[in-house]
Amino acid sequence: MALSLSPYGVGAVINLGALKSQVNFSPKRSLACKRSKIVVYNQGRKEIANTSSAIEKPLTKEDLIAFFASGCKPKEMWRIGTENEKLGFEVKTLCPMKYEQVAALLSGIAERFEWDKVMENDKIIGLKQGMQSISLEPGGQLELSGAPLKTLHQTCDELHSHLYQVKTVAEELEIGFLGIGYEPKSSLEDATIVPKRKFDFVREYLARASSSGPDVMMRTCTVQVNLDYSSETDMIRKFRASLALQPMATALFANSPFSNGKPTGCLSFRSHLYIDTDKARTGMLPFVFDDSFGFERYVEYALDLPMYFLHRNKSYLNCRGMTFRDFLSGKISHLSNEQPTINDWEIHLGTIWPEVRLKRFLEMRGADGGPWPMLCALPAFWVGLLYDEKSLQTVLDMIVDWNLEEREMLRIQVPITGLKTMFRGGPLKDVAEDVLKLAMDGLERRGYNETGFLNPIVEVVKTGVTPANKLLDLYNGEWGQNIDHVFEELRY
Repeated sequence: MALSLSPYGVGAVINLGALKSQVNFSPKRSLACKRSKIVVYNQGRKEIANTSSAIEKPLTKEDLIAFFASGCKPKEMWRIGTENEKLGFEVKTLCPMKYEQVAALLSGIAERFEWDKVMENDKIIGLKQGMQSISLEPGGQLELSGAPLKTLHQTCDELHSHLYQVKTVAEELEIGFLGIGYEPKSSLEDATIVPKRKFDFVREYLARASSSGPDVMMRTCTVQVNLDYSSETDMIRKFRASLALQPMATALFANSPFSNGKPTGCLSFRSHLYIDTDKARTGMLPFVFDDSFGFERYVEYALDLPMYFLHRNKSYLNCRGMTFRDFLSGKISHLSNEQPTINDWEIHLGTIWPEVRLKRFLEMRGADGGPWPMLCALPAFWVGLLYDEKSLQTVLDMIVDWNLEEREMLRIQVPITGLKTMFRGGPLKDVAEDVLKLAMDGLERRGYNETGFLNPIVEVVKTGVTPANKLLDLYNGEWGQNIDHVFEELRY
């Protein structure tokens, strides 16, 4: 689910005056963005502090727009930031890890590999090393948030090092980690409860918002990539291209066909669950394809979503469903004594989960967690499409006449039928072949010898057989419909 803050802005306290000074506002729809010179004080994975005293003037909508505009970077500064989550289990019982076990794992990694511990109320909740962080999701999923890196070789090396460190310590504790998109065997009641107070607010809200919300929080895993933009116009183009193609990524990386020990009827049960999870915060965001879309339109969208919590003086305040718009306007409430800060805004943005999410970068959110070659393939797929101008423009030309109904159909149907989903008279596999070639060509033109990272999905597109299809074949064949075998098949 990736509720935690991104590695691009972890623990950042933003100097709002510096932010505003680096953005040229004009009445035109497109903003002119300069290289950001935001002052950042690196606080590791510690929660963002209340910086109200540092704000000379009340926060305005203009400040919120400036937040997104401050993410603009020239192409030579574009980087690749990856995030991946994995499920921990006891090797002997195949039950989910207890918090005490994951705490021992984090302490072991910290001591052996020189990571700094992140604590909350004397309990370890994460690790920090340079620009990398390891955090816990609500159900104990272990997440690596990688550093912003220049090449796919660097991101894959970072991932390989992380998995080595985790495995080294985990084996001594007789626990393992699974590369899959959804907990395949245990029930929701068996899930680990991570002692992070902010998760309590999210859990309570999602339990009221939808029946699938708790499952999404506690039992799902994704692999994501964060990519930069050079301007508002560049953001719009990349957002539209990636959002339209996000169901294709769901199909290519589908890897969550099981729940409670049996097939679900879906190839990506994780993605399927999101369809009915707090619909205001999730989905395909139709307004992204409107002519009026830009930084301001995304601000308008986020302003009208209820806030979960505020963080003040090492404690959390329940927002009780107040929208950020009401908070910003000073509406009389139990929060009337609190002044909105730009860090409140950044936290609020992290509680929105559409298929593509805008922060000071774009976050691709449509893929299931999986084995490590697929974890390297996901950023390769999107870098090839979005960081190469020719491939990006070809994608935009391809999707220009895809209508709202078609995009929504793909979002709903792909988690069930994957690449076999029928689209415009043929299977989605046919479109995937064209898109994969664009990704390959885009990586080739980058000149870093990165095309090999796409090999795992070359085979998927060639055969039409997704990782989930392979798991189902094993389950119905040599596994004898015994789900326990998946823990050996997909263990890192």
